Amino acid sequence: MAKAVWNGATLAESDRTIVVEGNHYFPPDAINKQYFQDSSTHTTCPWKGVASYYTISVDGQANKDAAWYYPETKDAAKNIKGYIAFWKGVKVEA
Repeated sequence: MAKAVWNGATLAESDRTIVVEGNHYFPPDAINKQYFQDSSTHTTCPWKGVASYYTISVDGQANKDAAWYYPETKDAAKNIKGYIAFWKGVKVEA
């Protein structure tokens, strides 16, 4: 079971993560949505596509763009479409 934790809060937990490039991608139904706020940030990966981001907010503290996902993917990354991954101090325990 993989778990993503930041600022004492469990952001996501699942036994169905997909590991890509060392990152655990959590299925959309595994996240605790109350901690996620849409961000206007987007980046592009040459083989996965355009990523969208979430800012994580826990107890009044914000971690800007600490989670990302691919709402649409290129063919090579279809298996992680909509799945969420973390960085910027979010600890993922697997």
